[in-house]
Amino acid sequence: MEASPLTVERNGINAVPESERHGLARDLFWPWAASNLSLFGVAYGVFIVGLGLDVGPAIIAGTIGYALSFLLVGLVSVAGARSGVPTMTLGRAVFGYHGNRLPTLISYIANVGWETVLVTLSAQGGGAILARLAPGLFATEDGTATSLAIGLCFVVAAAVTIVIGVYGHALIMRVQRYLTLVFVVLTIVYISLSISDIQLGAVPSSPVPSGGVGVFIGGVIFAMTLLGLGWVNCGADYSRYLPSTSRARHIVLWTTLGGTVPPMLLLIFGALLTTSDPELANAAALDPVGALANTLPTWFLVPYLITAIGGFLSGAIMDIYSSGLSMLTLGVPLRRHLAVLVDGILMVLGGWYLLFIAEDFLSTFQAFLAIIGVVMAAWAAIFLVDMFRWRGRGYDPRLLASPQEGGAPFNWAGVISLLVATVIGLGLITSYDENLNAVVGYLMPSSWETGTFAVANIGVVVALVIAGVVYAGITAFWPPPAPAATTAETSTPPEPLLTH
Repeated sequence: MEASPLTVERNGINAVPESERHGLARDLFWPWAASNLSLFGVAYGVFIVGLGLDVGPAIIAGTIGYALSFLLVGLVSVAGARSGVPTMTLGRAVFGYHGNRLPTLISYIANVGWETVLVTLSAQGGGAILARLAPGLFATEDGTATSLAIGLCFVVAAAVTIVIGVYGHALIMRVQRYLTLVFVVLTIVYISLSISDIQLGAVPSSPVPSGGVGVFIGGVIFAMTLLGLGWVNCGADYSRYLPSTSRARHIVLWTTLGGTVPPMLLLIFGALLTTSDPELANAAALDPVGALANTLPTWFLVPYLITAIGGFLSGAIMDIYSSGLSMLTLGVPLRRHLAVLVDGILMVLGGWYLLFIAEDFLSTFQAFLAIIGVVMAAWAAIFLVDMFRWRGRGYDPRLLASPQEGGAPFNWAGVISLLVATVIGLGLITSYDENLNAVVGYLMPSSWETGTFAVANIGVVVALVIAGVVYAGITAFWPPPAPAATTAETSTPPEPLLTH
């Protein structure tokens, strides 16, 4: 039975009882569409073109990256419906109860980082628009937003995110459905008002990547880190309320469509827009939302503000919910709603840093995406190999419990695979933030530093492949802990989950 959206969710990281399961796989379209339908999707097109690609290759690279990365989210979501358990809690079966603390901590940092970035972007964009609406109150002499304007928007954005996150799953699913519909209408209006800024004569017709193959690969990987790799550690959190009999193919399909189609359309528009106006890329690096509002008529600024802030908050709400679950998985003795409040405090502190201390948002953002992308790519590969190779008959509840209750302290195959892939992956990426150069790129040959692989951040894909291969290889000889399995079951691989 579906819980009331105005009742604080009682479930934490426990398995959701079958009596509380409800809905259809297509319900997953709404939260993933809303969380990726913000106008920042237009700025993503600006960013990818800004890597040095013409509009055609940029659109192709972005589409490939979006689809591949959100396919991973869809596959991870299958485990949620099968078990009723959050994503990172299921990691205890893959890495062991104590071994799972490292990837869960990184997942927690990623979620808090993303929610901080999204709330910060909403405050930046809201402040820029308030400065145009009431320049005497909210704008400085040069027309930029005052700290008061940005601060007001930040307080509102943070408060809404925290409150909805506290109420939990039922309210999130309800809010995301309505937000998707509202955002679709307002986004269509925004595009219709801005489409005159596109000069098709300025758009190169050649599909060949102007920056070379390395830049194109870099565009694909950057798109993966912008979208699906930022969500892959949350997939099961939103599918765990579905009935356990839900078809896996449908879960993958609706999750992937929801997360990919809306931002892909915005990506196309952003790529066309920035090719027509090369200065837009520079402006978007400092304030993505404010830059996109420069040519809008005044009467649409309030609806644009709602669209911009609301779209960011949709993603931030899902992140703060998942970060609360990750905190519980780490063993912090709090109720779920209290964990969300703690995350909210961290989000406010991080947002204050990005808004009032950090000098270059885009460089900090890209560095964060690349580093977290390496770890999450490795984690996703290990999780999926483990799920399809060893969890076809479900997750044994004892493997998710403490060692005293039957769980394994470590699954060394998972831990070793994650560490090896992460170390190699980080060594093959570059950072736009000079302060992080000491922890990345240490495996990059000098001949690569200014060539194809320097801009491609190939370490993200390398980490994904190595992690999956190493884990599959180790577990072929050293099966992961499975206390409920018989000798026959451990020697015979289960049926793949996607056949159910």
